[in-house]
Amino acid sequence: MMDMQQDPDQFKENQRQSWDSVSDGWQKWWKTIENGAQNVSNRLVELAHIKAGDKILDIATGIGEPAITGAKQVGSNGHVMATDLSPQMLSIAKQRAASLGLENTMEFKEGDAEAIDLPPSSFNAVLCRWGLMFLPNLSGALSNIHKTLVPDGYLAAAVWATPDKVPFLGLAINTVRNETRAPPPPPGTPGPFSLADEDQFKNSLIKVGFKDVNTEHLEVILEFDSAEDYTQFQKEIAPPVIAMLANETKSRQEEIWNKVTDAARKYSDDRGHIKLSNEAVCIAGRK
Repeated sequence: MMDMQQDPDQFKENQRQSWDSVSDGWQKWWKTIENGAQNVSNRLVELAHIKAGDKILDIATGIGEPAITGAKQVGSNGHVMATDLSPQMLSIAKQRAASLGLENTMEFKEGDAEAIDLPPSSFNAVLCRWGLMFLPNLSGALSNIHKTLVPDGYLAAAVWATPDKVPFLGLAINTVRNETRAPPPPPGTPGPFSLADEDQFKNSLIKVGFKDVNTEHLEVILEFDSAEDYTQFQKEIAPPVIAMLANETKSRQEEIWNKVTDAARKYSDDRGHIKLSNEAVCIAGRK
């Protein structure tokens, strides 16, 4: 986990580099993630009341969701701007949009939610799936999002619940943290679980002016052919886990990854197949 004592620009630069470094992994494991997560993209599009012809913004789109789901909904008369801090992730998102024939509906812009310069009152909806929890200045980003929405426009976002309810991440993070004796990140440090406190998260939206703020829970099931597969997935897509191992020797890293595999094996069925049920928290508010 990155140190929040450092300069915020340096923090963002580190984030950009770490997400760039796992972009190939995200492309490789895309089906595994989307088989479980497509229901979240669908629900965010519903919660944001997106209809044909709308203009929508997707913050921290990664390799293209929920922007692509939104683009299918707005159709050829609509427009989707998808933004991300990582140029490598955006480049994959762009290829995916083109492969689905959505290149005329979608536009891609590099930048982060706090600083990106967008025209005020220009989007009917803003979406963000598992991105807000990585922002060092959440209130700045939410204010910026609020400004870009038309009156009565919606923000719909998803974050993760607490680590015990998100084994696909919590399992690896807890195992690695125990093995490296890494202290838990200080409260307020951006990371996968930093917005798990629902009340606090709701208040952040209310504070910047969102109305009718509601939360709901969705199940996200991720499946792996084996415990080894689960560990490979973590090695290739999870910057918070990779960062905790950065100072360990190669052999110690391997030892710790083997412990992650052992921990995952406890979830195996009789074929060695692993099915992890995770909880996402969806939140929506109106300008």
